[in-house]
Amino acid sequence: MLHSQSVQLLCLTASSGVPLFSRGSAKPLPFSIIGSLNGVHMFGMGHDASLSCCETDRGGRVLWRVFHDSLMLIGASSNAEVSELHLRRLLENAWNCMVLVLGLDELANVRNVERLKRELRSCYRLIDMLLERGVDDLDCDGDQGLMGDLTHCTDCILLPQPDLLQETLESFTRAAESEFGCLLVRGRLAVATEKWWRLAPQELILLSAIANLPPGKTSCDYPVFLPQGSPNVALRLMCFQLLPGAIACVLCGPKPSLHQVENEQVCCFWSPVVDNLRSSLDQVERSPLYPSITFNRDVLCLLLINRDSRKSVASLGPTCSKSPPPLSPARRWEILRLFYTFAVTRYFTSEETPNSWCPPSDPLHEEFSSGFTHLPVHCYLLTDECKCYAVQTPQHQLFLLTDLSVPTFALRSVATHTLDVITTATGF
Repeated sequence: MLHSQSVQLLCLTASSGVPLFSRGSAKPLPFSIIGSLNGVHMFGMGHDASLSCCETDRGGRVLWRVFHDSLMLIGASSNAEVSELHLRRLLENAWNCMVLVLGLDELANVRNVERLKRELRSCYRLIDMLLERGVDDLDCDGDQGLMGDLTHCTDCILLPQPDLLQETLESFTRAAESEFGCLLVRGRLAVATEKWWRLAPQELILLSAIANLPPGKTSCDYPVFLPQGSPNVALRLMCFQLLPGAIACVLCGPKPSLHQVENEQVCCFWSPVVDNLRSSLDQVERSPLYPSITFNRDVLCLLLINRDSRKSVASLGPTCSKSPPPLSPARRWEILRLFYTFAVTRYFTSEETPNSWCPPSDPLHEEFSSGFTHLPVHCYLLTDECKCYAVQTPQHQLFLLTDLSVPTFALRSVATHTLDVITTATGF
């Protein structure tokens, strides 16, 4: 069914099943298959059954979701490694992308199907970026380590001395007649104003993504609708590339003009802190964590989530000269995403909205959930490539990949020590 990629995203009108777009493959699916996927969903609705997901005997999956009784998104995967959580997040992210670009009213009240088809083309680049980030292996200079599309937590970088950049950003934001501003460093949020942090995590993730759309330009001005904060009234997202990989963003109203801010304020505020920006870019190349933080040399990569603030930081472990060499960075990030999915759908299920997903059919989940009444706080997984361990506390979640040489009995102490080291040093 699928062609060049393992995931296909389809968008149709919910009432009539008219296809609006198909992304994820160079060759679109035949109309007969699209009609069958839509038809089986409509058949279920006609018999008072809600069809939300199904699996094939070879590990393929199909998910359906209708938004505002107007549009239906279908996610289909032929790859067993693409989990249901991946597909569910993809449908949510795609819908939010469409709202971000077009506004809720345009999508919830379809007046002209052909015009909507044309307008949805403006969403393709953003949707394609999220598709590629979630499924494909990316090169080391791409979006590796950005997990927000899956975790729905804001990807961050922890700067050891952020005060100067914070003050600069706040002054720059005020000069642009706004209270919403942020500084992105290689796609990660470095510093932001208080009101920027108040935006919903999914909005922060999409705003960061749209600011990093290729090809990069010196400055951009996008009309955007905030899916939760302002779904029907457009705001302006102004983005200014300070250095390659460093972007200042401001969310504002009709004034001031992009030309005015670019010519009068960008150089005035950001030129004095160019060295700090370069230092931040260099830090991301090494690790989004503090340069002074050192942890076990057998840690391959990690993902740390602050459950209260919905912020996250992901980092590769320290490089070591082992022979044979350890896993490639791309493979580490891929396994980390898979392990995160494994842990939150089988053990840390409190992170998932009840009844928003189909329970996995494997006996492990059923036996565990029926045999224990408490919420688990640790879990681990052994693979042929590495060992994985996760810790959940009331405030944090840590997902860790280690080298196979680490004894299994030592995984817990390595993980808890790593969590203590990072939170003590950063206050994250």
